[in-house]
Amino acid sequence: MKEAMIVAAQFLLSISLLVILHEAGHFFMAKLFKTKVEKFYLFFNPKFSLFKKKIGETEYGIGWLPLGGYVKIAGMIDESMDKDFLNSEPKPWEFRSKPAWQRLLIMLGGIIVNILLAIFIYIMIAYVWGDKRIPLNSLPEGIWVQSDVLKEAGLHTGDRIIALDGRPVHYLGDLVDSPNIPLLMAKRVTVVRHGDTLQINMPEDLLKRLIDSKKKNGLIGLRLPFTVDKIAKKSPNAGIDLRKGDRIVAIAGQPVKYMDQVIDYLEAHPGTETDILVVRDGDTLKRHVHINNEGKLGVMLAAPDMKTLERQGFLRVEYHRYGLFQSIGKGFQRMWKTLTGYIEQIKMIFTPSTGAYKGVGGFMTIAKIFPKTWDWLAFWEITAFLSIMLAVLNVLPIPALDGGHAMFTVYEMITGHKPSDKFLEKAQLVGFIILLALILYANGNDLMRLFGK
Repeated sequence: MKEAMIVAAQFLLSISLLVILHEAGHFFMAKLFKTKVEKFYLFFNPKFSLFKKKIGETEYGIGWLPLGGYVKIAGMIDESMDKDFLNSEPKPWEFRSKPAWQRLLIMLGGIIVNILLAIFIYIMIAYVWGDKRIPLNSLPEGIWVQSDVLKEAGLHTGDRIIALDGRPVHYLGDLVDSPNIPLLMAKRVTVVRHGDTLQINMPEDLLKRLIDSKKKNGLIGLRLPFTVDKIAKKSPNAGIDLRKGDRIVAIAGQPVKYMDQVIDYLEAHPGTETDILVVRDGDTLKRHVHINNEGKLGVMLAAPDMKTLERQGFLRVEYHRYGLFQSIGKGFQRMWKTLTGYIEQIKMIFTPSTGAYKGVGGFMTIAKIFPKTWDWLAFWEITAFLSIMLAVLNVLPIPALDGGHAMFTVYEMITGHKPSDKFLEKAQLVGFIILLALILYANGNDLMRLFGK
């Protein structure tokens, strides 16, 4: 329950911040061009508001339906479908009275703020936290391929991945940086296996296979030692002398260095007994253990200590600190990388053969991105990504979204003909129906996954 509350708190804080700043972008542009803003709301308020207060000509409030937010700009046909103003002559302070270029900037104000916010967050992350990266060439025996789907695609535990689609990769983050996960976007993966360089063509429907897979056991990971934290209460080895920090170095007489080697043996020998060797404070100790019917020892694993792993030769960590001007360049670079990566995801969703559309999720999917413990670095990284996501989704040319309004305004600027108010009214209604269908589909996927469908 506590973990769920922490996730929910991070999600609500992040979404609230993004919605307020997105709508503030529209508000600022409207005020810049002397356009009246009637309402500024966090969340929607059908029938009633949780809070509202009028300051000057604008009513500020908080709605009860947490599906976003809005600013109601005078003289504009929007999601409120308020058309009363059409019965009177345009007023100088109304949206419809402004030149097309000003209306375009008002519509794009939220998207511009989302992009600038992401850049600012990435700059501050680089300046405050810097980078902590694991070079792929520091992993002596490659990566651990955990996913059966990736194994079927041709990746093997022990592979050293050196390129994606011909582009060299140097750090673990180049493969698995969440939430873009470049490895899953690649069409061709170049690996070094037993000294040979191989090209592995990834299946077009890789994402579909991962979504449909019943065994959700991660994608890839570091090859780390099997280090005990503590024995579970109902473990078949509850009476065995295994202590925190014990590291398994042999099983059934065979030397093992990595956790994946231990797990492979255990899963292949469920319901049996065997001998293991563990290293404790420099001593090697023999223990006779029981493997349960699920192929597990019933022990909890110790969280990896990077300093210890470096000392033991399992990996190397590079730490990078940035000055202010370096951080600015880093912020722009990371924003662009995240933006282009998300656009690629959108393309895959609209390509049915990839099956990526099956992975589309709603609020629960977004909330699950946040960690179960409060981590400010993770919070700001996720918030920056969601800000870019919000910008990309809003620029889609769907009536009722900012991109839809902008599309009609650009059409007017090119042709010199403004679409009729009647047309805009109908387009807004169609766009609202499309958006409602997408929301229902995305959150329906969440519910299906929740109930194991």
